[in-house]
Amino acid sequence: MRLPVALTIAGSDSGGGAGIQADLKTFAALGVHGASALTAVTAQNTLGVSGYLELPVDLVRAQIDEVVRDLAPTAAKTGMLSSAEIIATVAERVRAHGLTRLVVDPVMVAKGGHRLLRDDAIDALRRLLLPLAAVVTPNLPEAEALLGRPIVGREDRERAARDLVGLGCRAAVVKGGHADGDADDVLWDGERITWLHGERIPTANTHGSGCVFSAAIAAGLAGGLPLVEALGRAKAFVTGAIRHSLELGHGHGPVNPMWERR
Repeated sequence: MRLPVALTIAGSDSGGGAGIQADLKTFAALGVHGASALTAVTAQNTLGVSGYLELPVDLVRAQIDEVVRDLAPTAAKTGMLSSAEIIATVAERVRAHGLTRLVVDPVMVAKGGHRLLRDDAIDALRRLLLPLAAVVTPNLPEAEALLGRPIVGREDRERAARDLVGLGCRAAVVKGGHADGDADDVLWDGERITWLHGERIPTANTHGSGCVFSAAIAAGLAGGLPLVEALGRAKAFVTGAIRHSLELGHGHGPVNPMWERR
C-alpha cells in the first residue's frame, strides 16, 4: 500500500489539540502519511500556553533533510515558527529541496492569547517564507499583522488577499473566523477572487481549527488536487471538525479532525 506523504513543520501541542498533533491527525484522516519536523515544544492545555522551548535550528534543519531525503513528501505546511532564525532555516531548506506545494499558516497567537511568534520574526516571515508559499492562510489578525493595517469589511478582505499575493506567495486565503456573520474565507489565486462559504457554528471549542484547515489543504495538494479543489475540501473538512468539536478540559476545547471516522 502506498500513500502520498505530507510534511508538517510546526510546534508540538502537549494538549493534543493543535500543532503537529492536529496536523498528523488531519493527514491520517484524509489518507495521507504524515511526517513532521518539530520547531518547538509547548506546555499547554485547553486553558492556554504556559511556556515553550524552541528547538535548535540545526535540529530543525536535520529533521527536514532526513524526511525529504527518504520519504520525498509531495506537499508541506508550516505552523509555529517562533523566531526569525527558525523561519530563515525553514525557508532555506524549502528552497533547497524544492518544496513548491507549501502551505504557510502564519501562526502568531495561541487560542488562549499567548504569543507564539516574536515581533521581530514577522518581517522574516513576510520576506523569506511567503514568497515560497503555494498558499498562505492567515486569519484576520494575522493578515493585519502581515500587512500592517486594519481589515474590516469584505472588500478589505479581498484587497488583503490580493496584497498578500503581492508579497510573493502564489495564492492567499484570508479566513473569516474572526469576522461577524458567516465564517467565509476569501481566496485570491492571482487570477480571480473566490469566496469559500462557511457556516458559523456556535461553539467555544475551536482550538486547532487553523492547523486542521492548513493541514487539510496540504493533504489535498499531496494527493495531487488542484489548489482550488484542495481548498474547497479543506473548508468542508474543518467545518465538520468544528461541528463535531470535543468537550475536553476547562477552556477552549479542540476541533475534531477524526470526525468522519467516529
